[in-house]
Amino acid sequence: MATAYGPDTRDHQRSGAGSGDNPPVKHFFPAVLRAPLEARTWREFGYLLLSLPISVVLFSFAITLTSLGAGLLITFLGIPVLALGLAMCRGFGVMERARARGLLKLQVAEPAPVRGRTGGLMSWVGAVLKSGVSWRHLLYALLHFPWAVFAFTVSLTFWAYGWAAFSYPLWQWVFPAYVGVDGIQLYGDATHSIYLDSPFELAATSAFGLALILLTPWIIRGLASVDRVMVYGLLGPSRLASRVVELESDRGVVVDTAAADLRRIERDLHDGAQARLVALAMDLGLAKEKLTHDPEAAARMVDEAHGEVKVALQELRDLARGIHPAVLTDRGLDAALSAIASRCTVPVTVEVDLASRPAQAIEGIAYFTVSELLQNVSKHARATRATVDVWRTADRLLLQVTDNGRGGANLSAGSGLAGLAERLDAVDGVLVVDSPVGGPTRITAELPWRG
Repeated sequence: MATAYGPDTRDHQRSGAGSGDNPPVKHFFPAVLRAPLEARTWREFGYLLLSLPISVVLFSFAITLTSLGAGLLITFLGIPVLALGLAMCRGFGVMERARARGLLKLQVAEPAPVRGRTGGLMSWVGAVLKSGVSWRHLLYALLHFPWAVFAFTVSLTFWAYGWAAFSYPLWQWVFPAYVGVDGIQLYGDATHSIYLDSPFELAATSAFGLALILLTPWIIRGLASVDRVMVYGLLGPSRLASRVVELESDRGVVVDTAAADLRRIERDLHDGAQARLVALAMDLGLAKEKLTHDPEAAARMVDEAHGEVKVALQELRDLARGIHPAVLTDRGLDAALSAIASRCTVPVTVEVDLASRPAQAIEGIAYFTVSELLQNVSKHARATRATVDVWRTADRLLLQVTDNGRGGANLSAGSGLAGLAERLDAVDGVLVVDSPVGGPTRITAELPWRG
């Protein structure tokens, strides 16, 4: 059976589409015609208009209090005044993040609040002055003002001129009726003047206005994208703080996963091998009692006990394989994945293209990821064949399991795939599910190499 994914397909970008994603909305008109009337355009235009008065106030407060605080640093008053200025910038940052969420649909996490070590006023002042977030808010106040002036001027000018020129044939009559000229004057000197008053000139002006109207939304979006970068980069938590929060969350997932695995092992030992060994000990005790007066019965009981020992040993082997298979340690992913593929209920083609082995922890995660995905294929996919591809790209290990089953797999909360995605995320991994209803299903896992 030929594998469905050869080397020519391995560098393709991962697709994030799945049955749980919303299908793309089909529009009758192209985007360039829809843009001037879309809510996004008007929201972003409103954001740019509001930015000017807000940035003027923010800039004024920031410059005034910062300059005053810096000037008073020769006295004790300069330090609390400077801290007050930084605190006010942080307060404006709360408003700016809320405005970005509402108008730009930009989700920016709140930075960690400032807390002094002792809880007193001077402790708070010291914490504000030491906080990099506070100084980034001040930098935002200083940089956003000139940008807001530029964005306000450009967006309002293009928008106003576009709609004014587009609707010019409707209000051109104002000039001869109230101004005493034939229309908008393009040129004039002592000898002659040029006015937009003929039908052709009216049509050309309206067409020029329409072109501006169609162009302006994209200009507005470009300007708003700069605001997104400034808000996200200067008003959000630092990368270090975000990384700490992410690692704390990942550590919680790892701890929960380890605890769940320990409970599973304890349950398997208690309900399986331990119970069987207890029964075996009782049977051997009875056989010992019968050995003197009924040797034949004792022999039968010992024979049955021998069979129970074999079953217990097999259960212990299966349990050990579930913890960490020996074939993975000895021979690597190729042999280990071939072993679990042979136990799958559908034919599976395995192709492992690795010149070396990753770190043992990553290798183990990769093994159990493929094992769980193949279990899903056996239990839920209703497939007739499946493939497993493993390869390395730069410093990432990629696993891809595909099947021709019924599809419909998703990462919704509570599903096995959601739990698997959390486990991969705990080691900076990614799980991408592409499983339209009706199939086929393609699930790609990406792990750090860490060789």
